[in-house]
Amino acid sequence: MSALKIRILAVALLLLGILAGIFALPGTFAFLPDIPYRLGLDLQGGTHLVYQADVSNVPAGEVNESMAGLRDVIERRVNAFGVSEPVVQVEEAGNDQRLIVELAGVREISEAIRLIGETPFLEFRTERPAEERQAILEAQAAGGRMMEDAYFVPTDLTGKYLERADVSFGQTAIQSLVTLRFNEEGARIFEKLTEENVGKQLAIYLDGFPISAPVVQQKITGGQAQITGNFTIEEARDLVRRLNSGALPVPIVLVSQQSVEASLGRVELTRSLNAGVYGLLAVALFMILWYRLPGLMAVIALLIYIALLLTIFKLVPVTLTAAGVAGFILSIGMAVDANILIFERFKEEMKAGRMLAGSIEEGFNRAWMSIRDSNVSSLITAGILYWFGTSLIKGFALTLGLGVMVSMFSAITITRTFFRALKLSESKTVRFLFGAS
Repeated sequence: MSALKIRILAVALLLLGILAGIFALPGTFAFLPDIPYRLGLDLQGGTHLVYQADVSNVPAGEVNESMAGLRDVIERRVNAFGVSEPVVQVEEAGNDQRLIVELAGVREISEAIRLIGETPFLEFRTERPAEERQAILEAQAAGGRMMEDAYFVPTDLTGKYLERADVSFGQTAIQSLVTLRFNEEGARIFEKLTEENVGKQLAIYLDGFPISAPVVQQKITGGQAQITGNFTIEEARDLVRRLNSGALPVPIVLVSQQSVEASLGRVELTRSLNAGVYGLLAVALFMILWYRLPGLMAVIALLIYIALLLTIFKLVPVTLTAAGVAGFILSIGMAVDANILIFERFKEEMKAGRMLAGSIEEGFNRAWMSIRDSNVSSLITAGILYWFGTSLIKGFALTLGLGVMVSMFSAITITRTFFRALKLSESKTVRFLFGAS
């Protein structure tokens, strides 16, 4: 690449850093869109909800799987509303199974409950034998067994196996129907139920209430079912929407709700940012005093790195928690490490008698393998933390991983381009500026 093209590239990188820095500062310039940073629950407050899961009808060996499915469904529902980094986790308290939901930025509890919405529990029930039905009815007449369904018995077929619900119409094109399609396992269960209950009612319950009890005419294969409940088109569409938005594997009840204030998080954020600024100033001072001109270039590249990374945080967007901010600050120090390896390498080359230009190129080439290996190991660690960690740990891993990737670009590409653009001639002054004398 010619000297002119290198200088043009260096100017372009400098302008890119300035533009990214302007964009990263919120609300500073009117000609750029003001995109706010997305903050997590610990920094901006929000809502904390606790749901009790009813796993009384779930076999003991399937409780963990059902709770994992419940967590996934609720997380998908919350994410669909654009809530930033929701925390949805399962908690076992004695014999109780609970679901913890934390929604950042949502301080109105009623709004938070609305975001989760009516999470319907769909199930199919078969007819109870006549003698059992009579016994339960007699007990209920005497005030006992009031919580039992005298007419139908729960089965293994629930909304857990539902793939899709749709609106369809009967033969008259007036009656609205709701069609259900189950997954492969649900289709097998449904086929067995219809085969064993030909001529009997197979009741469909939603949230514990019967909405339809059709008579099975024949064994049904293919995993298709119909709900006929004399729905209007609006009622059918509403039911389909509720079912598709998340049929839960187990029913849940809201047992606790509270708003979370962000005052403590704000204080911690301010302290973390102040610590980051002081650390950056200390690193910049050290780099300039110890490495002189290369240190100054490293500081400029580091500022560009920070501006680019903050821009990425805005555009992705990345939800910043206190742990995520810590990961970002840590990545700044790791970005400087790469420059130190490079500078020490070409100082050694210059002291060994190599010319300035050759020392710079040799320093970058030989330091690259060490930089690559250390950064790859950091990326692997960040990937493992992101894959297996909870939401807060994921925030730390994400900001750290992004920082490592951007730092490789800033240390190798930006710094190297600046060195090439300077095109310094060999002299005692230049060698002193590079710390070789």
